[in-house]
Amino acid sequence: MLELTALDGAILIDKPAGPTSHDVVDAIRRKFAIKKVGHCGTLDPNATGLLIIVLGRGTKLSEKLMGDDKVYEGTIKFGEATDSYDADGEITNSLPVPPLALDQLNEEATTFIGDQMQVPPMVSAIKIKGVPLYKLARKGIEVEREPRLIHIYNFRFTAYAEPLATFKLACTKGTYVRSIAHDLGQKLGCGAHLATLRRSVSGKFDVADAKPLDEVLKLSTVELEKRVIPFLRLAAA
Repeated sequence: MLELTALDGAILIDKPAGPTSHDVVDAIRRKFAIKKVGHCGTLDPNATGLLIIVLGRGTKLSEKLMGDDKVYEGTIKFGEATDSYDADGEITNSLPVPPLALDQLNEEATTFIGDQMQVPPMVSAIKIKGVPLYKLARKGIEVEREPRLIHIYNFRFTAYAEPLATFKLACTKGTYVRSIAHDLGQKLGCGAHLATLRRSVSGKFDVADAKPLDEVLKLSTVELEKRVIPFLRLAAA
């Protein structure tokens, strides 16, 4: 029978902008001296929100949790396309923004709903022959990427003040929201990139129940144990 401890499970982190998902894992591992620590779904450095951190035997469930559907909120900036499709990249094209209205944006957004094949951006962590794409992109090398099947459940804009539009999007795992922003900009003829992104939901877990990283790192081990979602509850999620 599997013997579980109070640190076998997961904690919910509200990731700030700046650190990578791996940075968060490393900080938790070092602070609490836990050998096995992982995360369930990468957030880009400047993205914020829900990051599920698995601890101890909880790491055995990382693939299961990573496969859950996600909900994101964020903003798209029209008129500027970037090489990374987000605000971290270099501007590759700058064009005037045509007159846009919220209704028009939502009409365009409906065309993304459903199944689609999405080509991952060059600036991503996907590996080709063991080399992350972003490392090739830094050298100015572009390679062919295999399209991946994704599904958009819902995509809706809630506000627009030129050139920024606020949105909410629900999707399957592996969806590059910045690619959606880029593709929308291409359709509108003015270019666009993802300005901000926040993950609010992953599977049955909500960022409202997460704790900011800096606060977690101030906890004692006993206090951390009280916040751990137990292994058996995770397995049933």
